[in-house]
Amino acid sequence: MDQTPDTALEIDLTALEHNYRLIRSGLLPETRFLGVVKAFAYGSEAFAIARKLETLGADYLAVAFSREGVSLRQQGIRMPILVLHPQPGGLGELIEHCLEPSLYSRGILTSFLEEAAKQGQRHYPVHIKFNTGLNRLGFPEDDLEWILARLGASEIVKARSIFSHLAASDDPKEREFTLGQIRAFEAIAGRWGALAPGTPLKHLLNTSGIFNYPRAQADMVRCGIGLYGYANDPGIDARLRPVARLRTRVSQVHDIEPGQWVGYNKGFQATDRRRTATLPIGHADGIGRQYGQGRGWVTIGGQRAPILGNVCMDMTMVDITGIACQEGDTAIFFGPGQSAETFAGSAGTISYELLAGISQRVPRLILE
Repeated sequence: MDQTPDTALEIDLTALEHNYRLIRSGLLPETRFLGVVKAFAYGSEAFAIARKLETLGADYLAVAFSREGVSLRQQGIRMPILVLHPQPGGLGELIEHCLEPSLYSRGILTSFLEEAAKQGQRHYPVHIKFNTGLNRLGFPEDDLEWILARLGASEIVKARSIFSHLAASDDPKEREFTLGQIRAFEAIAGRWGALAPGTPLKHLLNTSGIFNYPRAQADMVRCGIGLYGYANDPGIDARLRPVARLRTRVSQVHDIEPGQWVGYNKGFQATDRRRTATLPIGHADGIGRQYGQGRGWVTIGGQRAPILGNVCMDMTMVDITGIACQEGDTAIFFGPGQSAETFAGSAGTISYELLAGISQRVPRLILE
């Protein structure tokens, strides 16, 4: 009996390898590569992605929170893992599992020094984040001497890297702003090198930065969405391959007469004879109500079937009028040939939100 789930998010590791090698090809041989696997590897499957990146030769992984890194360690991932947003309550667990924290404020740096001292650590690798314009996390440049004084007064930790994050590297209209961020980071790195021996690794570029500002690649780059097949640029997207494909099967077909309604709150009324298909996936799976009312669509038999009415918690109805369709046929929300960026854009959002929002109740199928 076929045990393949009717609804699944298929994760194509061959596509991941293609994207990794394409992005790597634009870097200098000595530039290190950090793969971002936070948020279940952008909604896919963190362990499978991390293991593949480890095999491909990536130098670092990054997660948002300690618990994500702990999970990877428990599944056998041994390569260095940067925790981008550690919280004070998880620092002991972070050290226990040999994760490397981003220290972004006086408070978190002081807390980590205290925890590492309590655990008897020596030269524990940490990463110092500076704010160069995103105004989300990071030390101001004015704190540089304070940071060096704290690090220099103790052998408990050692700065493995200094880094910052670009705010608008995907937007050509914000080129001057981005160049300003790059200059600000280079100035910080220069001051650090002048004040402290043994300059740590420097990294600034995200996916869009890698493609648009390659001269600023420094010692390492951090790649997230590009690994999964999207680069915030249609021209580059065409060279990448989507890693995830969300598909399901038609549960039931209905013939709708003129004047009849479809879905909750009379979400759609037929003005002529319509044929609809019900799919076993809804907003509890990550397909939000914003995709209803004809904004989103699925592909069935290579043809577009618009979403009718309001998306339900566990079901979505689509218009299959004129499409040769029967119960059990495959319906595709996004994947190769059907961009998650385009699907997300139909509801005014972005691929990041769509991909990361696919519920964990949707089975993941790893393909290679």
